[in-house]
Amino acid sequence: MKKIAFVGLGVMGYPMAGHLQKAGFDVCVYNRTTAKAEQWVKEFGGCLAQSPREAAQGCEIVFSCVGNDNDVRQVVLGDDGIFAGLAVDAILVDHTTASAELARDLDALAKLENKHFIDAPVSGGQAGAENGVLTVMAGGDLTIFEQVKPVMDAYARFSQLMGQVGSGQLAKMVNQICFVNTVQGLAEGLNFAQKAGLDTDKLIETISKGAAGSWQMDNRGKTMCDREFDFGFAVDWVRKDLAMAFSEAEKIGADLTITKQLDGYYEEVQKKGGSRWDTSSLIARLDD
Repeated sequence: MKKIAFVGLGVMGYPMAGHLQKAGFDVCVYNRTTAKAEQWVKEFGGCLAQSPREAAQGCEIVFSCVGNDNDVRQVVLGDDGIFAGLAVDAILVDHTTASAELARDLDALAKLENKHFIDAPVSGGQAGAENGVLTVMAGGDLTIFEQVKPVMDAYARFSQLMGQVGSGQLAKMVNQICFVNTVQGLAEGLNFAQKAGLDTDKLIETISKGAAGSWQMDNRGKTMCDREFDFGFAVDWVRKDLAMAFSEAEKIGADLTITKQLDGYYEEVQKKGGSRWDTSSLIARLDD
């Protein structure tokens, strides 16, 4: 039985850590809000640590899933951070959607101490985490990835090593670019359908079978029509992710003109009070 730590019990980390415990791993958790960690232990078992350093001690693999670059630095670095407790040859797998630059910095620090780092952002949202069917995009050494993949299988239906450290974060940026463009097309189409008086249930059932079909249509089409936006991946978070993609695009000379326009649309949704609405809420701005 591998001893594992999981740092960060938000909407994603909480169920991911739960799947690890249910899969038979010995999981120790840490969360900055202690009550959440206590709730997790009550539900799943395992143990609770008082700091990321304590959680990492004696573990072969430590997983982290927090909010942004600064949150990652807070739980990984410093006297009470994960690296301070991580043993030689142990592995930190960071599932946070963060910058590729931070991933490379953490990898360099890990190497100085003969430790290992994998950047491994995920796709699938809260439902994917709860159902154990996430997609993992990883960056790092193949040998290390092969050690952690069987463990990640507890909550992931597919994991892929995209390349060297940072490649996972770059792949996640592509994921976000693609999906927000898909959401906007779906929003405009469904808004058109409603104003044209079409039966949107029949419409979605029909066109989802053809070239217009997508995960977004299958999982968010009907709820977009009903203006239901409570699905976990908030507008605030996608704008954070897109900001990192824009920064990277400037470095490599990639054109994200349309995606920048969509980011402005999400800003409009925020101004409507939708900061915590699901990203499918792009359709809401078309109601005006």
